[in-house]
Amino acid sequence: MLRVGLIGLGDVSPIHVHAIHSSEHGELVAVCDVNTELSSNYPETPFFSTVDRMLEKMKLDVVHVCLPHDQHYPITQKCVDHGVHVYLEKPVAMTYEEALKQVDVQNQTDKKICVSFQNRYNATFERLMSILKNEDVGDVTSIKGLVTWFRPESYYTTKPWRGKKETAGYGSIINQSIHTLDLIQFIGGELLSCKAVLSNLTDYAIEVEDTASATFTFKSGVKPFFHATNAYTENSSVEMQVITEKEKFTIKDSRLYITNDEGRKEVLVEDDKLPGSKFYYGAGHMYLINRFYGSIINDTDDYVSVEDALPSMAMIKLMDLSSNNTKRPERIKLEEINYVTS
Repeated sequence: MLRVGLIGLGDVSPIHVHAIHSSEHGELVAVCDVNTELSSNYPETPFFSTVDRMLEKMKLDVVHVCLPHDQHYPITQKCVDHGVHVYLEKPVAMTYEEALKQVDVQNQTDKKICVSFQNRYNATFERLMSILKNEDVGDVTSIKGLVTWFRPESYYTTKPWRGKKETAGYGSIINQSIHTLDLIQFIGGELLSCKAVLSNLTDYAIEVEDTASATFTFKSGVKPFFHATNAYTENSSVEMQVITEKEKFTIKDSRLYITNDEGRKEVLVEDDKLPGSKFYYGAGHMYLINRFYGSIINDTDDYVSVEDALPSMAMIKLMDLSSNNTKRPERIKLEEINYVTS
């Protein structure tokens, strides 16, 4: 049984706690947060207010890091230096430059670092990937990703780190819609270039963008369209559409649809739900966490690695460069950044 610690007891932490308690391979033996009042939520689990103290006092096999983005790189480094595997909430780092440092961290340790891109393990996406790889549907010709959500101003004022460049890095593209970027590149393949606009449609006093539109180009010839915003009036279902030479597939409302020649949609599969959680969380966390625990026990690479998570950060970097270079009408190419390949 793996001895598990949890660092950061914010909004997403209950999903991790549920997954840990549900796993046959892990036991929650320590929690950590700077807010000591949260200790009352874990009366039977040792509580620590500093990461250093927890790592020194507890013999841990793996930690879950659920902290603000600026802490992802330094805390990951600290944990692996103590000989502990890391399950890291997305994003892999606050910026692309820090993501490259995370690659160095991984290359310099034998400890495993898993990045929480759990939507790869949703039933809808797994079925879609199976169809694309194994069935006669032709090549992918188009990909569309839409994330139209709502975040009130209190989302940023109650936790100010979310609206600051120095602690969040970005806004909607790194906090809400990075999963969609990850799935786009997972299908699209090798990234080549991007053209994008980052903007703010809300009236909030924040430093990060709340809206983004982009087109990407991939070596495969596919040119995905992506749009994300926190300026809608509610959290609408994330939509992802993939068109091939012979078929059209849409993931929406946690279902995978195929559209026939007459425009009628047929449901192929539906995602599992996690009772009591936000609808967009799904059950993917539990699947990926269990997979990661198994990879630790059996010493396999069957999880989302740091390098697997790097393309999404490259997409964000290119979007930023494109949006900030309005005098350059041409697309920003991947070769313009120090991209690392294995």
